[in-house]
Amino acid sequence: MKDVLDAHTHTIVSGHAYNTMTEMMQAAAEKNLELLAITDHAPAMPGSTHPYYFSNSDMIDREYYHEKFGKITRYLIGVELNILPGGDIDLGPKELAKMDVAIASIHPPCYPCGDIVENTRAYLRVMEHPYINIIGHPDDGRFPVHMEALVEGARKHGKVLELNNHSLDSRTTRRGARDIDRGMLLLCKKYGQPVIVNSDAHTDTEIGNHAAAFQLIEETGFPADLVLNTSVSLFLKYTNLSHKNA
Repeated sequence: MKDVLDAHTHTIVSGHAYNTMTEMMQAAAEKNLELLAITDHAPAMPGSTHPYYFSNSDMIDREYYHEKFGKITRYLIGVELNILPGGDIDLGPKELAKMDVAIASIHPPCYPCGDIVENTRAYLRVMEHPYINIIGHPDDGRFPVHMEALVEGARKHGKVLELNNHSLDSRTTRRGARDIDRGMLLLCKKYGQPVIVNSDAHTDTEIGNHAAAFQLIEETGFPADLVLNTSVSLFLKYTNLSHKNA
């Protein structure tokens, strides 16, 4: 299956990642990606940065020319928001409106483990926000959810659910992701709900690493036309650039 982009990656700005933006772009170009999104963690994550970093994103060019390969890779500047108790988020509307793409995820440092009703309610509330595009790694068994409700909510609000390759890595602290992701894919297939496959790379070597996720897509017979990685133009319809260009 065609795979031309990676829409969830982190730089040293996130506090627990290990490469600069330039190094991440170089890796994307070397791996022949057409588009890379830099989505550093929002301020509630320990070690992350000030909201000023996001509000100043207009100053960053959105194309990278790799001299060795003689090619241009497009990139987006975004954010991975932390979902807070009750479904609040940790970046204000002024900064969020500037983001090309916004992911919202549950992370243990920012969200105490709730029950299945509380977790599902928090995700669904986040989906109501017009500038949030992707629900990141909703597959962590430490935070149980009613997955069918999430799929229906994403379909209702025009959001995308993420199939996160890092969740399937043996080194991850997330729990039970393979079975949860399998169920999510089957439900998305049932409802015609698109997904995005992302690396969640915190190092340049992980850019575009989607192997485990695509293996699961193959195993479940998930249709290619519902995988946004196959087309930059298709993916961009689900980003905030669609608002800005409307």
